[in-house]
Amino acid sequence: MANPLKRSLRRFFRKSNQVNNEPINKVSLVVIILIDLFILTNVFWGLQDVGSWPISPQQEHPCYSEWVAYRQQTNEDKAFEFLQSALMRSQTELPLQERYRTISAEHLGQVSASCTTYAEHYDRVDTAANQQRLTAINQRESEIATLEAANRQIREQYDSTLLESLAGQPQELSINEVEASQAKQELDRNTAQIATLRSEIEALKAEVVNDADSQPILSLLMDEAEFTQLEQQYDRATFWHPTIQIFFQGLFLLPLLAIAGAVHQLAQRRNYGLVALLSWHLLVIFTVPLIVKLFQILQVGALFSVLTDLAILLLGGLQFLVSYLYILLIPLVGFGLIKFFQKVVFNPKVQAAGRVQKGRCIRCAKKLHHAETHCPHCGYGQLRECPTCHASTYRLLPHCRACGAKLT
Repeated sequence: MANPLKRSLRRFFRKSNQVNNEPINKVSLVVIILIDLFILTNVFWGLQDVGSWPISPQQEHPCYSEWVAYRQQTNEDKAFEFLQSALMRSQTELPLQERYRTISAEHLGQVSASCTTYAEHYDRVDTAANQQRLTAINQRESEIATLEAANRQIREQYDSTLLESLAGQPQELSINEVEASQAKQELDRNTAQIATLRSEIEALKAEVVNDADSQPILSLLMDEAEFTQLEQQYDRATFWHPTIQIFFQGLFLLPLLAIAGAVHQLAQRRNYGLVALLSWHLLVIFTVPLIVKLFQILQVGALFSVLTDLAILLLGGLQFLVSYLYILLIPLVGFGLIKFFQKVVFNPKVQAAGRVQKGRCIRCAKKLHHAETHCPHCGYGQLRECPTCHASTYRLLPHCRACGAKLT
């Protein structure tokens, strides 16, 4: 295996830095490498853009995370807190339905029906009445904060005011705002006012929660069947999205590979040395991301999930053994790719048959005249002696052209 691999590598590097079997100068090679890097960078950018085109699970089900977060909350005020968040977001952000329409317009796919319904109910919460209630709640909370700050100040200054009172210091000379004799009355009055404000806040919260436009979204959030359906759809989308993403990225690469391959073949037939070199580099550049994507198929997506689930089923809790499976599997895939390129792409016998039929050099594929036994371009001898009849026959072909004997 080592010798064929070495020959393939030599052939690869020879095609990568020679024009018409002549090495190119270093400046030209540097220019070509810079072009390669620029194109490779743009290819990966293109792959990233193509990969983001299919709608992702988070974009297809944008309400899922909020829905899960709401169901996981255990505090008593979670309904109001959710509605409060919706009302506050509506003041600075676009309506949820419009944001979901933007997602559908910018990606391949649509926002799920469950989240579309969620958005309709969510946007209904933003009414003038609810906004007024929220404003009233905020005002009362601000008043409570002011009163609590005043109470803290009174408590902090009480000892000082008491000493001033015992010393008989006049009030106009005091550094404190409330006299010691009035401190308790002020505290009680503020505390009572705070209690009243909190009662009003609770009443306003109840009005927001019980509002006719608030109830649909709250009912939807507690709908067990609807959430179960959404969760199943989200899990299914998460399972398939990496595979779909890689599929579209592969479709992006295949036309580039086909064009580069066709140009390379044409340039070789027409003896366009520089074009052949550049197209060969392009072919290599477009092949590198494709190989990366092939390996990603083994690491993510449906195939990965199936193999992982199978390994877990067979191995139980020994999930770390999945790593051993991939350590063995990846080299096998690499070995298969090498054998494929040796047998199909770089197989000299397959190339020789086509070149002999077209009257070209077996090694460099340049056009030969009828009587030439050695290539004037690369010096390669086209003929060998048949071990059976000792006549001259073509190298690398399976049978002798004179006697038909099988050649080894």
